[in-house]
Order: sequence, then C-alpha cells, then structure tokens
Amino acid sequence: MAAGTRLDLARLLQALIVTSVPLGAAMSLSACAPADRSVEAPQAAPDVTDTSRAEAPADGDRMLLWGDTHVHSTNSVDAFATGLAAADIDTAYRFARGIPVVFPKTGQRVQIDRPLDFMVMADHAENLGISPRLAAGDPDLLATDMGRRFHRILMERGGRAFTTAMMGFDQPEDERPGYFAEFLAPEIRQTSWDQQVAAAERHNVPGVFTAMIGWEWSSTPNTRNLHRVVMTNADGDTARRFLPFSYYISNRPEDLWAFFEQTRARTGADFLAMPHNSNLSDGLMFATEDSEGNPFTADYAATRSMWEPVAEITQYKGTSETHPLLSPRDEFADFELRNMLLSGQETAVSEGSYLRSALLRGLAEEQRIGRNPFAYGLIGASDAHTGLSSQREDDFLGKMAEDFRPAERLGPEAMQATFPNAQMSAGGLAGVWADRNDRQAIFDAFRRREVFATTGPRIMVRLFAGHGFAPADVESRDFAAIGYRRGVPMGGTLLPSRNGAPQLAIRAVRDPDAANLDRVQVVKGWLDADGTMRERVFDVAWSGDRRPGADGRLPPVGNTVDLATARYRNSIGASELTALWTDPEFDAARPAFYYVRVLQIPTPRQHVFDALALGMDPADIDLPPTIQERAWSSPVWYRPQ
Repeated sequence: MAAGTRLDLARLLQALIVTSVPLGAAMSLSACAPADRSVEAPQAAPDVTDTSRAEAPADGDRMLLWGDTHVHSTNSVDAFATGLAAADIDTAYRFARGIPVVFPKTGQRVQIDRPLDFMVMADHAENLGISPRLAAGDPDLLATDMGRRFHRILMERGGRAFTTAMMGFDQPEDERPGYFAEFLAPEIRQTSWDQQVAAAERHNVPGVFTAMIGWEWSSTPNTRNLHRVVMTNADGDTARRFLPFSYYISNRPEDLWAFFEQTRARTGADFLAMPHNSNLSDGLMFATEDSEGNPFTADYAATRSMWEPVAEITQYKGTSETHPLLSPRDEFADFELRNMLLSGQETAVSEGSYLRSALLRGLAEEQRIGRNPFAYGLIGASDAHTGLSSQREDDFLGKMAEDFRPAERLGPEAMQATFPNAQMSAGGLAGVWADRNDRQAIFDAFRRREVFATTGPRIMVRLFAGHGFAPADVESRDFAAIGYRRGVPMGGTLLPSRNGAPQLAIRAVRDPDAANLDRVQVVKGWLDADGTMRERVFDVAWSGDRRPGADGRLPPVGNTVDLATARYRNSIGASELTALWTDPEFDAARPAFYYVRVLQIPTPRQHVFDALALGMDPADIDLPPTIQERAWSSPVWYRPQ
C-alpha cells in the first residue's frame, strides 16, 4: 500500500484532546481488554486470540442479542445527499428500538418488524454533523468562509451538489484536510460530536436497548475501500473527552490504532475497529504489508489483532466471505457479490479482499512471524444510509433513500443511483452472545469474538470446539453449559490435546419469522507442511433424506418460491439442525481454523417484490430472483503450539 495522507500526528492528536478534563480520570475497562496499555510497547499486549474456558458465564449461558453496528443518519454527509430524504439520528434510534417513525423520503409511517437490542450510529467522522447544521443555519459555521460557501451551494443548488462539494470530490485526496481546515477546528467538531453522544445517551436503556457510541473512519485511497467502523465502550461523559479520528487526519490504519492507544491511556475508554466491504478494497484491506509497504512484524500483527478483533462479512454493498475465483470448489461462493465501489470503478478480485483468504493469510503470517494479524470474528451489518436499519427482503427500505420507490429502482424510469438499491439485498445483522445488554458486556463479546453474522434473518448459531462431547450434548437443554465446560465458543483457540482431533458441537435454529434451514456447513482452512494455504467446505447437517452424491456434493434442498406472487412455502427444510463433527482430515501438526455456515432454503430476493408491483416479469431482470439467506459463525482456531 502506498503511504497516504499522513500529517503531524502528535500535533493533530493534541488538537483532538479536550483539555478541560483531568488526565487522571478513568472509567471501568473491559474485563478482557489487554492488560498492557503502554503506548511505547504495543508488542507487549497479550494475544487476544486465546479464549479460555474460564470466560464461561457464571450461570452457564449467555444471552443472544441482535444488533446493527453500521447505520448512518443525516449527520453523515453522503446520507444527507439524498434530498433530505434520510432520517435524523433520533429517528434512526427510535426506529431501531421498534417505535413507529416517519420515513422522510415518502412521509409514510414505517416500523421495524422486531426491535434491535443494540446499535452503533456509525456516522462518518469526516465533516460529522456539518450538513444538518449548515441546513439549520448554525451561526458558528456561518461565521466561517467555508460555512458560508457551502450554505450558499445548499440553498442555491440543492442537496446533491452540496454533498458533492462537502465530500471534496473536486479536490485532490491529499489536499482535502487543508480544504476542510475550518471545519476541522476542535470547537466546530466538538459541537457535532457532543450532539452525536447526546443522542446515544438519550436512547441508551441498559437491559433493553444499548446505544453503543461510535463512528466510521472512511479512508478511501484512490477509491479503494479501507473503511472501519469504530465502537467504544465509553459512556457519554467519557466520550466527550475525545473527538472521533477521521481520515482527514490520516488515512493510515496504523495512525487510527495509535489514536486508540493514546486515547485509552488518557481517558480509560477502550476501542475496536471493524473493517467492512473488504470486497471493494482492491486487495488492500488484507494485504500483508503495512501502509509503508513493509512486511508485517510480530509487533504489527499484535497491534492489529488487538484493535481489530472482528470484521463485517456481509452488508448492502456485497458479501466479503469469498469469491468463485478464489474458492472454485465452493458451490455457494457466488453470493451477493459486488466489486464496484462507485459506478465504472471496478476493484480486483484478490485474496486481500475477502475474509476467508484473510483467515488463511493469518495462519501463514502467524507461522512466519509468530502472531496472527487476521484472527477475525465475523459480523453482519446494514450500512444503511437512510437512517433505518432494514433487513427484510419483503420490506427493503434501501441503502440510500434516493431510489426508494419501486419505479425509481426498476423499469424505464429507474434512477441512475450511485448505489442502485435493486442491486442490493437487504442488510445483515450481528448476533452477539453477551452476559448483559449493556455497553461493556457487548464490547466484551466483540473483544472475545463470541459473535456471528447473518444476512438479515435471525438465525441462531452456536459453536463450541473441544473434546469429550457426547452426541446427546448438542440436543441438551444444557448445551451451552456443556460447551463452555468442555470446549471454547466461537472466537476461541484450541491447543493440542492428547484426545486427538477436536470436536465441533454445532446448533442452528431458524428465525421463527423466516424460512427453514437447508444445511449446516463447516468451512476449514489450514496450512500444508510446505505452507500452502488450503480450504475445504464440509456439509455436516442437512434437512430431509438427501445423501451426498459420488462427487461428495449434497443435492439442492429444492425451491418452493412462486415468482408470480413472491411467496414461498416452508414445506422443505428444517427448523433446527445440529451436528457433532470431527475433522476426518485433522493433522495435529498443522494450524487450522473452522467456521460454521448455515443456509436457508431459497426465498424471493427483494427486487422481485418491486418487479411484481410494477407489473414486470422478474425473469426479465438480470438479477437472481431467489436468495439463500445465511449465517456465519466466528471461527475457532487450532494452534499446534
């Protein structure tokens, strides 16, 4: 990766500090946060890939929470672009909590089908909150030359021209920080951040709904996506003591992590960053060189894995698990793929762009330098820019609000949208196994990677890896207690055992309001003796009386979708699937990872509903009319030593 925008970091970090707060103040820290918080010696941080049995909950189980870590309101400059059609931050929170709201695009009442348990409002740090403040005539902004200029563009030329200017597309990338210098003043940014934090505090109801405080760091060198969503365990008072780090300060992830380190030492707040849309990174997200083009070191890998324990595997802008060119033997690799960030700007299909390849690269790097930089847990999210976290194919509110109506998405009058909604499927969710529904417990679950992803349906996935499981354990009411006692949960690491190959105890339960399950698969990645990266997908549980063929493949589950009505029948598939599986090719000398993938039976894709409403034949549209929604567990790792 070429070196990017890199200003005097020490000077800029100093500008972000709220100096009126005593430096000695601190909040309670994550129970599993690294013990060594030295800025000078990040290499001393413990290996957070080691998840031990001692982390089992006192009562034998944890609660399953559902959340979206990636929602944008009008406080994000690109969400503001759509003719003031996106929701403000309070509307976004109210919608996520299950309260009916008005969709600004249409004026209609909308309501999420089931409330979320938690959410991160991930508005872009770059010019955070500036757009609605200018629209409201904020006097502090209008006192600046830049503020008056942008306000005039908004009033005279409208929201789209305003946003194009506000995103700096007419400026060279490395000149944008200077271009927006007046908006980068701490007093300007503090007002926007205080408003963001205040909204989270208004809607945070521990035990009912958790408003995690965060933002998006939106580094996009040469239109290649290196974005991270940032989440903190901080409460409102602590969060006001720092300002969100933006790519106008630096587009290098190493500088983002340095900000985390310094801010944690000063305030006690802890942080983690979640890469997303690696599929659009042109191979840069999981490259094995740092921002200066240097090979990874053990210190670098330790720092990266500490601050980036999880990554988004699915959202509106495509799925980042793998690609048929990378996994030609995986019959389900061709799923909701996208390799274009902006129209006409394709990105390469590369091992550096997909998470399965990243997990494999992590094994290779660990063998080379002794630390794994890519030991990621997996989550799903929406990346909604409407303010409304939308996961249902039959009620897809869109990524952007500009082409919400069916005729704006399909047919002869369809809009030329930046991110056409017809090309998207409804967004993902994060499933989190947490001790409580509050900020610290959710943050802890992300740190230990006891999280999983779905494409939207609330499929329950449980995975434990260990020894001594009995076949009846996966059906037991005490499944979780047994799993924690005899193994490690998803996100954990196993070391060699005299008991031989580890067992994977797996349980998957369908969303009661969605389709039945087709199958459960285990995806294995490992290194051969010569260091070659290998992968294989195993079918380990499935519905019906199907049997694998001579080629080892399981026949398709079938398809009950009626494309004339956009309906399906749950007459095939299973409501629950379990497995106790042992790797038949296990080699105790070779490092490996395992994660679970659960597939639903086919259901109608979201654009089919629009097509039928417009009197169009879905078969005439160059998009797959059905979708097999799915879930992915975080991996478990086997480490030979």
